[in-house]
Amino acid sequence: MMSTDVHIVIVVILLLNIVVGLVRILRGPESADRMLAAEMFATSAVAIILILAVTTSSPALMDVALVFALLSALAVVTFVSRAWSALNPPQPPKHDGEEDGP
Repeated sequence: MMSTDVHIVIVVILLLNIVVGLVRILRGPESADRMLAAEMFATSAVAIILILAVTTSSPALMDVALVFALLSALAVVTFVSRAWSALNPPQPPKHDGEEDGP
């Protein structure tokens, strides 16, 4: 088997991985499950682009993969930040002399 054939097999496996992730996005059940599937998409896409960069000897594609990886990390941070905000809403400030409980 030549190196290119191995790359093709790996890309097909990664594409199947994306299909499995699509099933997870459609079935849910929660937004965290969907976010993890989207992260799997990003990871698979970065891997596919890196394989393409090695196969075509194109260093510019490695830069594209790096940008995708950084955007993926930013998406996770944004998701976690919004999820944390939804779980812990800000409390109104207390005034002097106010009691804590009912």
